[in-house]
Amino acid sequence: MGRRSGVVYVCLAATLLVASELERYTPAERRHWAFQPRRDPGIPKFSGPADRAWAKSPLDALVLQRLRKEGLRPAPKADRATLIRRMYLDLLGLPPSPREVDAFVLDKSPRAVEKLVDSLLASPHYGERWGGHWLDVVRFAESDGFEYDTHRNDAWRYRDYVIRSFNADKPYDQFLREQLAGDQIDPANDEYLVAAGFHRLGPLRKNAGNQEVASSRNEVLTEMTNVIGSALLGVTLGCARCHDHKFDPIRQKDYYRIQAYFAATQPYDRTLASAGEQQSWKAKTDAIQAEMKSLQAKMRGLTGGEKTAMEQKIKEIEATLPPPLPALYSVADDPAKVTPIHVLARGDYQNKGERVGIRPLGVLLEDGAPEQPPTAKPRTELANWILTPGHPLTARVIVNRIWHYHFGRGIVSTPNDFGRMGARPTHPELLDWLANRFVENGWRMKPIHRMILLSSAYQQSSRSPLAAAKDPENTLLWKFSRRRLEAEEIRDAMLAAAGALNPKTGGPSVIVPVDPELINLLYKPSQWAVTPDAAEHNRRSIYLIAKRNLRLPFFEVFDAPDLQSSCPRRESSTHPPQALELLNGRLSNRMAELLAERLRTEAATPASQVDLAYRLVTGRAPSPRQKDLALTFLANNPLREFALAMFNLNQFLYVD
Repeated sequence: MGRRSGVVYVCLAATLLVASELERYTPAERRHWAFQPRRDPGIPKFSGPADRAWAKSPLDALVLQRLRKEGLRPAPKADRATLIRRMYLDLLGLPPSPREVDAFVLDKSPRAVEKLVDSLLASPHYGERWGGHWLDVVRFAESDGFEYDTHRNDAWRYRDYVIRSFNADKPYDQFLREQLAGDQIDPANDEYLVAAGFHRLGPLRKNAGNQEVASSRNEVLTEMTNVIGSALLGVTLGCARCHDHKFDPIRQKDYYRIQAYFAATQPYDRTLASAGEQQSWKAKTDAIQAEMKSLQAKMRGLTGGEKTAMEQKIKEIEATLPPPLPALYSVADDPAKVTPIHVLARGDYQNKGERVGIRPLGVLLEDGAPEQPPTAKPRTELANWILTPGHPLTARVIVNRIWHYHFGRGIVSTPNDFGRMGARPTHPELLDWLANRFVENGWRMKPIHRMILLSSAYQQSSRSPLAAAKDPENTLLWKFSRRRLEAEEIRDAMLAAAGALNPKTGGPSVIVPVDPELINLLYKPSQWAVTPDAAEHNRRSIYLIAKRNLRLPFFEVFDAPDLQSSCPRRESSTHPPQALELLNGRLSNRMAELLAERLRTEAATPASQVDLAYRLVTGRAPSPRQKDLALTFLANNPLREFALAMFNLNQFLYVD
């Protein structure tokens, strides 16, 4: 061997040594709490009768243990009227009716709360509420985003699949398996194909309609990969796309090994139309497109008014194109279109490094674990790994999300980030105890809901000042945290109070009227074709179209997510446009008129109208002072203005 070749050999050996070292994980990296196996903690015992009465479940005992350790005590129990409104909005996203409040308050049965919780979990509205949380996490939308923001006409089927799954209490492992690999499990099963549309939920950049270019394919694979980390595993996997993760033990090679599970995954739309319907649709479409092409050719050379008139004519003809045929919006593996997966320097698709195959995250494997051999069903293998019962992340992440939506803050307050830069769990033993029970109970969510809602911790009052100075953020759960309703809850509660809520479920999404100025900002204003049936406009918010480039102003000012990336938690900001929307907005004023009509119809006197308004809007009767102020106001103002004022009350906008 010559000197030069010897130098090359030494350099190559050094490179291989460095690469080998990168496959190793230090004890400190492996010690991070989220990568440790779940433990089954001991349940503390209490000697005092008050503590024993409060700690009526292991959940409460673990909460109380932490409170006692910090020298704190829990708040008193919330009253019945507060509790039923809290539970209705929490589980259904809708307020209880006055009749439902009365029945619960007067029910002296020792099982009254249990019966209430069971009835709410059995309601079809439960899936609408909790399915909505899942849609936040997976950044569900019905358009591509970016410049064209093309509609995904059949994406609503995924939304309905999620709602059905939550209502049926489908085991979470089955729910995820269908989304990760439904098309591989049973490609003839329509439900599974719709579920696999999960992989097509992210934003999609189109380059003049050409989606086959390498840069676009790289972006699609990036979207598929990143959401696995944020939504399912609670790690910032996407941070390792361009380099080794700066804080967590996730190597860049780990990122691309996860991406390799999607190398063969391609968009797939299975038409639901018959052969005759397809033929007829094609004939109509071809004829209209030919006419448009002819007019576009004639437009060349035209200027001024003639050109403008021709453009308008082309738009009118384009509007007559038949809508796309119904289809299942899904994915399928195409062996002829497998994308070779390379480690990309700085994430640049033009700067390819080593080619990699499929393998789970290295920190959860033994050092030097090899890549898996090629398989015909790679996403099924990914699902099998994620849903291993002892996986340290999967069950912890989902029970933390459930806890977060019930209490307004997760045991880990960063639901998408269990890594070193995320928050540490406030109650690690409780998190593991919940995750263990979740898996033992068949990965079912409703038993966890029931356990939480029947706990003393959940049923506390929100109005206790006991530990405000020591724990102002209520991280230790010494009371129930008051929260403002989410944008959709506010709208749906307005509709319910006004007696205008359309209870219809499922089906294509509804497009409601918005200001023309917003529509004109779209790439094609024709994308916002308002649903003709006005009754459809009063359906629940989850059935309104989720368009990335046009969010409803009402939703936007009340902090609805932007639909571009996974939303782990809704923010709750306070700013002047919210008051302006509630006072001057189209929705609030229309609902105020309908509420006023309802009050006139159902209550004969101003005093009874005030009582009914408070019970419909806030879930309780007015205080004597509130009633006096309302009657004074009504003596000088129309009922409609009073109804509008009711929708601006904090008692309406917040849940205690």
